[in-house]
Amino acid sequence: MEAWLYETLQDQRVRCRLCSHMCVIGNGKRGLCGVRENRDGVLETRVYGRLIAAGDDPIEKKPFFHLMPGSRSFSIATVGCNFKCRFCQNADIAQMPADRDGMVTGDVATPQQVVAAAQDKRCASIAYTYTEPTVFFEFACDTAQLAHSQGIKNVFVTNGYMSAEALQRISPWLDAANVDLKAYSDEFYKRQCGARLNPVKESLRRMKSMEIWVEVTTLVIPGLNDDPGELSRLATFIATDLGVETPWHVSRFHPTYQLTDRGSTPVETLIQAREIGMAAGLKYVYTGNVPGQGGEDSICSGCGQTVIARRGFHIMDNRVRKGQCSSCGTLIDGIGM
Repeated sequence: MEAWLYETLQDQRVRCRLCSHMCVIGNGKRGLCGVRENRDGVLETRVYGRLIAAGDDPIEKKPFFHLMPGSRSFSIATVGCNFKCRFCQNADIAQMPADRDGMVTGDVATPQQVVAAAQDKRCASIAYTYTEPTVFFEFACDTAQLAHSQGIKNVFVTNGYMSAEALQRISPWLDAANVDLKAYSDEFYKRQCGARLNPVKESLRRMKSMEIWVEVTTLVIPGLNDDPGELSRLATFIATDLGVETPWHVSRFHPTYQLTDRGSTPVETLIQAREIGMAAGLKYVYTGNVPGQGGEDSICSGCGQTVIARRGFHIMDNRVRKGQCSSCGTLIDGIGM
């Protein structure tokens, strides 16, 4: 089907306006995402309704810790991504078009079928995840609008590289986003992801201004983005530009895809990152991919008590009552807390 958000240029070229790459695409070519193709001057999406993954997950797996804790989220994805992360954890589907001669595959589905499946699984939300949801934007929008009409929340798990125009278009139906803020270095973004830092920061600011609930995730990679000074600058950006109520998930890296020349992140590094986030004033900082270390628990900023105890993606104890700490009444920020 014809894609949204593009303009025609001379010589049957088009400019895609979906993300911050703003790809100029020649006739018969595709954009960096590998799933939007110029056919005789008409930009078409190759992934509308072609799901490579679909199923229900705990909302905590996304990860969202401040969005209807303990609920289920129906999660969908198509192939493709507008980043080329060397450490991609879902490269088999995200990088499929790039790595397999333009291959695009997936099971055919409609927005109506996705929403019905979410209802059947008693999911409180639909997550557009696993790959970059921006690249299947048209299907995500149609599904999100229908889900919203049925009282189902919509959440993006995203690299945050969508254009301002794209974010404005989906904002009426987008309730929350977990955004990968992969580092606080433009050099990292260029070398490791094939992108830039500033558009991600701008998207995060826009989301907050649109009152979309935001959580931030940083995969901490030894020797690449684990410098304490850089982590401090990243945490300070979250606190000052997004707000101290914004949860920050610092996750453990494991060697994968094209980045196998270093070991997993030491647990001590994640603990230090969490301490850096708290020192920057953030109220909720979590360590990911290291269950049982206590860094997954939500702590009340008022009295210091554990209000939600977690292990992995499971809630062991929840002491939040009507959005407040049951011990001291302090507000616990989020949606459906």
